Amino acid sequence: MASRESALIDITPEVLLKAYACGIFPMAESADDPALYWIEPEKRGIIPLDKFHVPARLARTVRTDCFTVAVDRDFDAVIAGCAQPAPGRARTWINGRIHNLYRKLYERGDCHTVEVYEGDKLVGGLYGVSLGRAFFGESMFHHARDASKVALVHLVARLKAGRFCLLDTQFVTDHLRSFGALEVSRPAYHKLLDNALVGEGNFGALALDRPVSGEAALACLGLG
Repeated sequence: MASRESALIDITPEVLLKAYACGIFPMAESADDPALYWIEPEKRGIIPLDKFHVPARLARTVRTDCFTVAVDRDFDAVIAGCAQPAPGRARTWINGRIHNLYRKLYERGDCHTVEVYEGDKLVGGLYGVSLGRAFFGESMFHHARDASKVALVHLVARLKAGRFCLLDTQFVTDHLRSFGALEVSRPAYHKLLDNALVGEGNFGALALDRPVSGEAALACLGLG
């Protein structure tokens, strides 16, 4: 289900957070379309945190620390990376309004990034919204093999360490299914969401001011 929001109506961070609490999130038709659409899928994608699956090869990559993984360093670079065309995605739903709105959430501490670096170069990452004990994953990107997958592993480790109980992926792709993602009905999702809005997760349970090692991330997942 989707409803169109006028391009002239200003959506504030407060309105956006209330929408997430109701199970609704915004998207644009394209980067050139200033209007936003409120989306509430019939089937919602989630990754059960207690059933998150890390393939053995990826676990080895994470453990080698061939990438440096940090959080909340460069929001603009991450959302720009997510907005770029990619194989299977010729157009982006991230327009200027989305960028500006989520930057305001980031400045408030309600939106976070996980950033993957190769040396000093950002080669992958993701961003999403934190509310209560729920994390709403928005988008991810990669310019190096496995970079976005490593970002996801570190995200889930951080969520588990911070006592989150819901990772919302909005939709499910084959890529996400390999990590244990599944679809739930709208009523089932709302039960999960209502539970996750009670209490407060701690995104900073793992270090915010320095990179977290792959070994530390895997230990949070019971794979140390």
